[in-house]
Amino acid sequence: MRRTGVACDIPAHSYQYTFNPNPNWSSFYAPGSEICAYLQETAKTFGAMRFIKLLHEVVSCTWDDKVKKWVLSVRKVDSGEVFDDDADVLVVARGGLSNPSWPNIPGLRDFAGEVMHSAAWNNDYDFRNKRIGVIGNGSSAIQIVPSLQRVEGTQLSCFVRSKTWITNPFGDVVMEKLGLNPKELDFSLEQRQEFAQNPDKLFKFRKEIEVDGNTVHEVSFRDSELQRGGIVLFREAMQKRLALKPEIAEFLIPSFGIGCRRATPGPGYLEALSESNVDFITDKIAAITSKGVKLESGREISVDAIVCATGFQTSKGPPFAITGQGGLTLEERFTPFPEAYLSLTVDSFPNYFMMLGPNSAVGSGSLTSIIEAEGDYIVKCIRKLQKEDYATMAVRPERLRDWRDYCHEYFKNTVYTEKCNSWYKSEDGIGDRIIGLWPGSTLHAIEALRAPRWEDYEWESLDGPGANMLRWLGNGFSVTHVKTDEGQANGQKYQGDPAWYIEPRFVSVPLKQRPEEDDEFKMRPFSH
Repeated sequence: MRRTGVACDIPAHSYQYTFNPNPNWSSFYAPGSEICAYLQETAKTFGAMRFIKLLHEVVSCTWDDKVKKWVLSVRKVDSGEVFDDDADVLVVARGGLSNPSWPNIPGLRDFAGEVMHSAAWNNDYDFRNKRIGVIGNGSSAIQIVPSLQRVEGTQLSCFVRSKTWITNPFGDVVMEKLGLNPKELDFSLEQRQEFAQNPDKLFKFRKEIEVDGNTVHEVSFRDSELQRGGIVLFREAMQKRLALKPEIAEFLIPSFGIGCRRATPGPGYLEALSESNVDFITDKIAAITSKGVKLESGREISVDAIVCATGFQTSKGPPFAITGQGGLTLEERFTPFPEAYLSLTVDSFPNYFMMLGPNSAVGSGSLTSIIEAEGDYIVKCIRKLQKEDYATMAVRPERLRDWRDYCHEYFKNTVYTEKCNSWYKSEDGIGDRIIGLWPGSTLHAIEALRAPRWEDYEWESLDGPGANMLRWLGNGFSVTHVKTDEGQANGQKYQGDPAWYIEPRFVSVPLKQRPEEDDEFKMRPFSH
């Protein structure tokens, strides 16, 4: 599945891993096909594919407290075969935007034409010369509408009920600073070659983009200078881009602050709404008929296809059952709203972690940096479990309660709690809890996740209560000076390097004189 117009809506050079920079993005907002190819190349280059099982669907995950393992039921998609597997540690890395949310409109199943969701796209459907209804105006719709509007012979009916901020392209100031045209979003072959041949230039470009994204966090606070200035700037920009249809601008421009609902740059969206083959409809939908869309006003609009760009279910857990200690399911634990300590883990679910779980997204800055920080945190936890002979680790309930209270208090002064419908919020976008966003900036999250607070967890030894908790010290030997078996390949005499600690790559060299005044120590906190 690859829907029309799919692309990242933040700068591509920030939508990548820090350890695998790509000089070859064809556009400032890379298309989905390039992002997919980049991820495949990354997985192959760093050896991840040997661990990945494609076309395997998880049916359920159940904690077995007797053996201290997770038992998984897995279905092979191609054959339908279901088998069991087990794991010491369970990491669910599906993210929060993976379960499509279909609109609850009477008659949707009765429509005789084509119906698809933006997250369940039919690539075989031919949109040419079709009448198309698009429901929604979130991030997906903002990409879909310009793409479909340009298809030969199409007539679009855009059904919109929510207001939204359409911003200038993220990173436009950086582009101007670097001598690039913000209106020219494609990178020329010459520019890409220069990035590939001149790593310093690519690094400088990436650095400017990251700095730009990380220094606008203030905009998330109500009545901040950035928030006030942004409202004036983006209101004027939206009015200018919708000069041919000012009534659309009057409806779309919100009264809530920038960011309450996810702001989107949406290149071409407002311009597409102004085209003659696009109708902008704000009346509420009463029902779907076999031929089209019936409005509460009584008007019926005939369409050949309906595209539901209606987002995702963010107030629930994964679509498969996860059962922790005492038979408690994650769905029950996520009632009345999802929560996870540092966005990563939940009490009563030992050795269970999430990536991009509740409160993990950010309103500004790089989300991939958050993903890397979460991955590093989880690896540190796994290493501690392995090295120190712990059977389980589970966050203390009181620490999760502290996190919950911290989040709720933090968001009180932000635009995210203003009156708007947003996937950031509980209760399918209308609740009073912010469940989608980290309570702070990207840099704040990276720092918070850099070193686990082991005291926030409860631990169980492999040997049970009363066991010697230092048994992991072993027999006094290190594997680095244990001799290998005779005849082992490569002629290695020892299983490791008996003098590894003098290797330059492992030596931590202190700075001379007054290190606290060195620029390196001013770049980031070194508290732990």
